[in-house]
Amino acid sequence: MATILCIETSTEVCSVAVAEDNNVIYREVDREGPSHSVKCGVFTQNALSFAESHAIPLDAVAVSEGPGSYTGLRIGVSMAKGVAYGRNVPLIGVPTLELLCVPVLLYHEEIAEDAMLIPMIDARRMEVYAGVYDRSLRCVREVGADIVDAESYGEFLERGQVVFFGNGAEKCREVIKHRNAVFIPDIVPLAANMAPLAEKRLREGRIADTAYFEPFYLKEFMATKPKKLI
Repeated sequence: MATILCIETSTEVCSVAVAEDNNVIYREVDREGPSHSVKCGVFTQNALSFAESHAIPLDAVAVSEGPGSYTGLRIGVSMAKGVAYGRNVPLIGVPTLELLCVPVLLYHEEIAEDAMLIPMIDARRMEVYAGVYDRSLRCVREVGADIVDAESYGEFLERGQVVFFGNGAEKCREVIKHRNAVFIPDIVPLAANMAPLAEKRLREGRIADTAYFEPFYLKEFMATKPKKLI
């Protein structure tokens, strides 16, 4: 087990947390953004001061690696790199779409055991960046940019329950009317939910190269024409 500073800035929500042995012992969240350029630094310094005041050594820094806002991710990753260099601790990148799945798995027991999870990051018009996961967070379908219409994700919807969430899901509710479609509102990526994913990556040695680590900016994926799903 380890103590990990977690930083999340991929959407309009800015959050920082400290997790010790997979338990969140400190958190700060700003949902009024985007004001990451101010809030991220303040929250990070507060979190580090908290750890130091309780004589808790930092073992790693985890940061959301996207997809997401160019500006938000750049601020979060820059902050994470600075702390990792300054404290001489490993840097861990956590995929934003996997991070979105954590509160669904932890707090929504009503979803079926064989449900497919589709976290969505809003892009533009009826476009989203999405992935398809099972409940073990195994990637069932390649993560990518999708144009959403009434027939989207039909392959999975015909098999059973499909759960949509994230800031791209709400606009899809009006077009995806399948009987097996379930929409969970108000799911945002938060640093406090990053602990289990970061802990697992640290344990498995999946450490980023701090010097060369770059996030996955949403605009890079949307630069190519998204695919229409059937």
